[in-house]
Amino acid sequence: MEKREAGLIEKLARENEEFKKLLEEHHNLKKDLKEYEKKVYLTPTQLMQKSKLKKLKLVGKDRMEAILREYHPKS
Repeated sequence: MEKREAGLIEKLARENEEFKKLLEEHHNLKKDLKEYEKKVYLTPTQLMQKSKLKKLKLVGKDRMEAILREYHPKS
């Protein structure tokens, strides 16, 4: 998401429950992925979990982008 949309993101986080939930999940997934990045070696199970978290984060981000497009003022 672009920085110029920061105001709209803040507004949607206050007014749109789905967006707020997605944004919170995005931050939590980002935090969880950072924990995996700290490790030198990951077990196969950890690699699968890391991949799953990345996919969930991407799906959430795609949905947030779709919501932003719906609310973004047309230029």
